[in-house]
Amino acid sequence: MSPVSEKTVKYGFQVKLDHQFPEKRSQIIKPRWKQLPHLVLLFFRYLIYSLYIWSKGRRLVMDYFKVQNGKQMYGVPVGGIGCGTIGRGFKGEFCRYQLKPGMYYYKTLYANQFIVTIKNELGETLYQKPLTSSKPPRKVLPTWDWTFNGKDGEYLGLYPRSWTTFHIPEEDIVLTCRQISPVIPHNYKDSSLPAAVFVWDVENNSNSTKLVKITFTFQNGIGDKSDKAAGCFSETFSRISEGQQISGVLIHHELDDMPYTYGVSAIEKENIHVSCLRVWNPLGNGEHLWKLLKTEDSFPPCKDAVSARTKKGQQLACAVSVHSQVPRKSTKVFEFSLVWHMPVIHFGEGKVKYRKYYTKFFGEKSSAACDIASYSLHSYRNWEKEIEKWQNPILTDVGLPAWFKSALFNETYFVSDGGSIWIDLDESVKKILDKNDPRLEYGKFAYLEGHEYRMYNTYDVHFYASFSLAMLWPKLQSVIQKEFSDTVHQENRSRQWHLADGGIGFRKVKNSLPHDLGDPGEEPFQKINAYPIHDVSQWRDLGVKFVLQCYRDYYLTRDIIHLKDMWNSVCILMIRCLKFDRDGDGLIENHNCADQTYDTWIMSGPSAYCGILWLAALQCTCEMAKILSDNSVYEMFSPLLEKAKTAVEEKLWNGRYYNFDCSSRKSTIMSDQLCGLWYIKCCGLENKILPEPNVMKALRMIYEYNVLKFKNGTGGACNGMTPDGKIDIFTLQSEETWTGVVYALSSLMIHQGMVKEGFDTAAGIYNIVYERIGLGYETPEALFEVKSYRSIGYMRPLSIWSMFLAWRMRMDTCQCKRICTDKFP
Repeated sequence: MSPVSEKTVKYGFQVKLDHQFPEKRSQIIKPRWKQLPHLVLLFFRYLIYSLYIWSKGRRLVMDYFKVQNGKQMYGVPVGGIGCGTIGRGFKGEFCRYQLKPGMYYYKTLYANQFIVTIKNELGETLYQKPLTSSKPPRKVLPTWDWTFNGKDGEYLGLYPRSWTTFHIPEEDIVLTCRQISPVIPHNYKDSSLPAAVFVWDVENNSNSTKLVKITFTFQNGIGDKSDKAAGCFSETFSRISEGQQISGVLIHHELDDMPYTYGVSAIEKENIHVSCLRVWNPLGNGEHLWKLLKTEDSFPPCKDAVSARTKKGQQLACAVSVHSQVPRKSTKVFEFSLVWHMPVIHFGEGKVKYRKYYTKFFGEKSSAACDIASYSLHSYRNWEKEIEKWQNPILTDVGLPAWFKSALFNETYFVSDGGSIWIDLDESVKKILDKNDPRLEYGKFAYLEGHEYRMYNTYDVHFYASFSLAMLWPKLQSVIQKEFSDTVHQENRSRQWHLADGGIGFRKVKNSLPHDLGDPGEEPFQKINAYPIHDVSQWRDLGVKFVLQCYRDYYLTRDIIHLKDMWNSVCILMIRCLKFDRDGDGLIENHNCADQTYDTWIMSGPSAYCGILWLAALQCTCEMAKILSDNSVYEMFSPLLEKAKTAVEEKLWNGRYYNFDCSSRKSTIMSDQLCGLWYIKCCGLENKILPEPNVMKALRMIYEYNVLKFKNGTGGACNGMTPDGKIDIFTLQSEETWTGVVYALSSLMIHQGMVKEGFDTAAGIYNIVYERIGLGYETPEALFEVKSYRSIGYMRPLSIWSMFLAWRMRMDTCQCKRICTDKFP
């Protein structure tokens, strides 16, 4: 029997448990000599800034002194959205803990294991090993038998589920763990839960009955020094819920003054028995637990329901064991759950406390961990039905490449494991909100720019990534848009040093859009614009990206009330952008600096990237004005659109593609030059901004140069190429390949009928990230041609959902409109 259905077995991230990736890269990046003049002063300012931040006891929002190299180990993480996550390694590890809001801890905790024990009909132990092929350091739990051979196991990850199969040939037994997290489009309750379910299929192919026992062990903490703080304790629990007998252990502790509870539990059924060990020492040699598992079928009853509290320097672990007699040629199913309940959180400065969104349904008491465990074990079958309803139409679409089916779902990991936080609002806050404010029902939601770039909802990047939310959880996209809309009018006159040019300005300028909603190390939502490099009030792309998302969201949801609510901010930002048109030709200009998302790539005068984004924003503003019957705004911007279109063609079109900018480096072929048109297409609008023949010429030029002349067409699309077919090495970012930008470019190619070219271009990213360098589930922002990458675990690759949108729109526009307004897809 296969636990993986025929519809999914072909698709996903698949490796043996002893897999070694063929290529090893790092984040060691050595700038070229010609790039240094632009970086030297920035480096010294960054050093001074770093010393200042460290003196305050804070972590840098972007720490270039301590970058995190990929471990080539990760699989599908566990947990819902905005509740904290726990990473899993494809070899069976529990690793990369993000329970402290926005902060990642990368230690593998080897006490967190599934252990199998197999006995014969006489009660003799035949086999006992942790179900992992990962080996711990020599002094960690040295009495355990860590010799499971990775060649006897396989892993398949298709987020939010995974399947790990362990073959035990000497006993003719096959164990398969199906891991399920409640990440379900349009289901906002279950998707918020800090829980996962592990369903074990125990298949006895031998000719004799075997007693099989699987034990789930788990310790307190996240791999941080706080794990050894005093006061940790555990307790057993047992309850009947929805007709199911559930037993388990709760571990209670604190993390930075935030109480949390781990809950490990299992279902007891007829002939399937559950027993619990409340306490064992994960810092010892593990011998007592190991022998107990070998010699006893069940753990002895606890004398007391609650353990003593640990002293400073101690840690605590628990174990939940399920065993059953499995007759020859038969299968039994064991069901476990893991819950991490941290209901109330605060950020670095600790001034404001927030309740996580799931507490709206389960409350704040520590006993809610039992309720969530029971609910999860009762609901997981329905979760799987909903996940399959979402995924199967895509997995069975014969027109889509196999790699794309894997990438589309696996890149979605970042919605939960992108440092996301989802909070409910206090009643006092709700009272002052408008009745149509989406935050009344759906709270606030934020996710990091990246695991290493610790800023919430970085807007220039969210512009690309937002397709995942807009298509799958549109209410979360609405609350982000509402939050940014509210910031437009805000002003923060505290002084901020801009490291790129050494200037000093206001932290937030009135009537501008912020770069981000803050650093979890400070006080996000209150202290916005944590980004320290540039004066983002002068960025050319932030305001127009807000405008484009407003129309895109309306196109996907037809929510006219939300569009009306955004309209005032749209008008303010568009009017503000007019000041960037210094010569009155209707086209905004860059200011000879990196004043947009490519924040080391200097643009001067009109540029293809910002100029075409501006055209797209003008068209969308006119469309929204017509929808809302705002004739004055339409009459203001409609003539401006015609004027700006002429300027783009006169100043940027060179007969083959759109020039990078109007500097001496204008001939660079930028892969993202048509970004604005990409959004127009994703909005379902007719192209009224660029001549169609020019669009096709530019796309073919990008494909020929940025794709085919870069790594022989196997590396995605390089950001910048010169007309002689070489990589533009003016700056680090011009020679990088941005994974999320490649997915956006591929989406545009599909829209424009270059379907094969679009999928071939994006396939290069999947091949490198998942198959060659082993950075799946931590996809970086940028890849270099060889040896290096930058910023692991990044937001922008969620733009892959725009490729699927393009595919569905191309296949059947009417059907796409239906699914976008009635639970996508």
